[in-house]
Amino acid sequence: MEAFLQRLASRLGRDMPTFVERPQWKHAPQQTVFQGYSQDELLAELKKQCTRIHTTLVETNTAELQQTIEQVIDAHGGGPIVVANDERYEQVGLSSFLKREDVHVWDVSLGRANIEAAEKANIGMTFSDITLAESGTVVLLNHHNQGRTISFLPKTYVAIIPKSTIVPRMTQAARIIREQKHVPSCINFITGPSNSADIEMNLVVGVHGPMKATYIVITDC
Repeated sequence: MEAFLQRLASRLGRDMPTFVERPQWKHAPQQTVFQGYSQDELLAELKKQCTRIHTTLVETNTAELQQTIEQVIDAHGGGPIVVANDERYEQVGLSSFLKREDVHVWDVSLGRANIEAAEKANIGMTFSDITLAESGTVVLLNHHNQGRTISFLPKTYVAIIPKSTIVPRMTQAARIIREQKHVPSCINFITGPSNSADIEMNLVVGVHGPMKATYIVITDC
């Protein structure tokens, strides 16, 4: 980074910018939210928050995951379904699920056809990379095999959440993202279905994205 900035500065005829060291604050309340909580306790907080953000949370385990997903899909009216090209589906035993006729797996070689599939989909499904207990937010580190429209264009959004991804809040998510060797160009923070209270503070759900959201937590993963 310093070499890159030095090159820019020299091209612009300017001195190298001075780097400011991060201060050591005496108080850091953002670090103490849910401090010391176990994964089970963080899951309990996530469940509480989901009741406030109009989101259904379902718990399952790896052995029963496919059955749970089928039940969630049926509850939301069935397919079509669009999913990311994500190796985690196979890791949790969902290889056969990806072969359903109504499932479109994101394929970068198809270009815009992926977006069109997302537009037509009733359900968009992704894994959560980081999950914030405090706000009920799933974090998606999108990439070429996981377009951002998967979680935005379908009528319903379903997040598969390994319990191990649950952290207290944004503080920990920011730290994890900073530690990434390659930071994605698109990171989505999704807190339940789309909503807005712009007009006289009246909450309206499902105004500019999915109208419903379900989180499926894998408790042994």
